Formats: sequence, structure tokens, C-alpha cells
Amino acid sequence: MFESKAAFEDVVSVLRAAGEPTRLRLLALLLAGEATVKDLTEVLAQSQPRVSRHLKLLTEAGLVERIPEGAWAYYRLAESSAGAGLCRSMLARLDAADAVLESDRRRLDSVKAAHAAEAQRYFARNASSWDRLRSLHVSEAAVEAAIRAIVGERPVYNLLDIGTGTGRMLTLLADRYSRAVGIDMSHDMLSVARANLAAAGIDHAHVRQADATALSLGNGYDLVLVHQVLHYLDDPARALREAARTLSPGGRLLVVDFAPHAHEFLRADHAHRRLGFGHDQMQGWVEAAGLDLVETRDLPPMSDDGLTVSLWLAQDRRMEMAGSLSKIA
Repeated sequence: MFESKAAFEDVVSVLRAAGEPTRLRLLALLLAGEATVKDLTEVLAQSQPRVSRHLKLLTEAGLVERIPEGAWAYYRLAESSAGAGLCRSMLARLDAADAVLESDRRRLDSVKAAHAAEAQRYFARNASSWDRLRSLHVSEAAVEAAIRAIVGERPVYNLLDIGTGTGRMLTLLADRYSRAVGIDMSHDMLSVARANLAAAGIDHAHVRQADATALSLGNGYDLVLVHQVLHYLDDPARALREAARTLSPGGRLLVVDFAPHAHEFLRADHAHRRLGFGHDQMQGWVEAAGLDLVETRDLPPMSDDGLTVSLWLAQDRRMEMAGSLSKIA
């Protein structure tokens, strides 16, 4: 039996849309996260028009959502359509060890690994001048002032900087935290970060290699930063869930990234996977991660064709729950 009741028409619609081998494989792949037509075409080894046609049918049936982004489009499983819950229940009953599905997952992992390698090559080429490149997009001084302001004077005992890059955030907030860890996937970036921390005389922070989408760290961080990282990732929502998992009760998550824009050259020349994020999109992601969005700020660009930088501050709900329980007691 399915977990909840579904209307007859909804069941028929789901079965019609999913009842074809390629479309069922597509749904199973999207269960693991968002993907582009190009990614899915590589995984299935089918033509782009054929894959696009299947995705169109799934979208029309309300099982898949299409998210346009510049010249690209990402696809993901629908969350709120009439058949969304039924579709996910059906996918959950598939045998994960099935040879076809297992092969598809391996291919998708390979495609995503290639994306990550592309980003790493870019980081390696630009490690020594990364701060200068960032300053070309928007005034870094204004961004850093906004970060310090939104973090405020609240004590930070354990800070986690995800995608630390050159370690600039660890240096910027060195007077605000007792202990900090910065993580990054790039060895070149970590080398620069270590050199910068040493030059600044900061001995209460260290850096290590780790993947933002699969953190091997424990929890207990009362402030987690994700500064200009999400636009490099295939699955930003997953990274936010991982970040939220590391928070202590009542801990805060600060995300800094670009607002939606149309600068395709950043994707072509600078390994950006996403062209910015909107407030509604970010709110949905942080709430799905079990957090409440408590403050947003936008920093306008320096020129008409520049980039807006947005700051989103979210907080773990567990402190409020604990407070509510104590009042009841």
C-alpha cells in the first residue's frame, strides 16, 4: 500500500508517465538530485532530443520540475504536485541493486565527478589570485562589512567555513570565534589558506580537505559559513542539508552568493554551475534542511551589468523547540 491515499486520476497519470523504461530510469536518477539534459543524456547514452522528449512528458505529468537557468535547465523531482508523493513512494520501492539502475547511478556519479574535476582545475589555475578574481564581481569590502554586521557580536565558539578557498573568512572573523575549521576540496586553495592564516598569526583555525556535499565532520558548530560556494555545485540543496547537519542546537548558517543573473561567461570561463539564487529558492532549501530563514540582505552591483551579492542567515530550530518544551514543563 502507498503511504497516503491518492485520487484515481492522479494514480493513472503517474502510471502513464512513469510506465516506460527510459522515463522510470530518469525518475530514479532525479531521486538522487537535480541534473541537466546533458548530464542525463550522457548517463542514458541516448540522443538529446529523445531524453528531452521524455523529460517534457514527465514535466507535463507533474512528476518533474524544470528550472530554467540561462542557456541551461535543471530538472528535479516535483515536490508539491498531486502525483509527487505517489511517484516518490513508487521509486522508494525500486530495488537499488537492480543492474540497470546501479549502472545508471555509476554513470551519474562519473558525470558529477567530471564536473567536480573541472571546477578543481579552475581553482588550481587561479588559486594564487582568487581574492582578486572575486573583487572583479562586486566590492569585496562591502561584502565583508555586511558579513561582519550580519554575524554580529554573538559569541561563536566553533565556526565551520565550507569552501574556505583562500581562508579569507577565517581571517575576517578571527576575532569573533574561539575555534574554526575551514574545508575545501582543492589542495591548491588549502595551501594558499594555510599560508594566509600563518601570515595573519591565526593559530585558532585550521583547514582540511573535505567535500561540501558529503561532510565527514561531526556537529556542534554554532556558525557555519557557505561563502561563494553554491554556484559551483550540481546540488546546492544537498550541500545546505549537509551544512545544517553540522549545526549545534540554535546554531546559525550564513550563505553568501550571487542573486540570479544572466552572465553566461561565468559558466563558460569560470566553472559556475548555477547563475545565482533567488530568495524564494533559498528559503525553500533552508527550510527543507530544518532551518528558519531569519534575515536576508542584498548588496547591489557597482555597475548596471554587475552582480548582486545576497546574504541569507538561517537558524537551527532546536533551540526554539527546547524553549517551548521547558515552558510546557
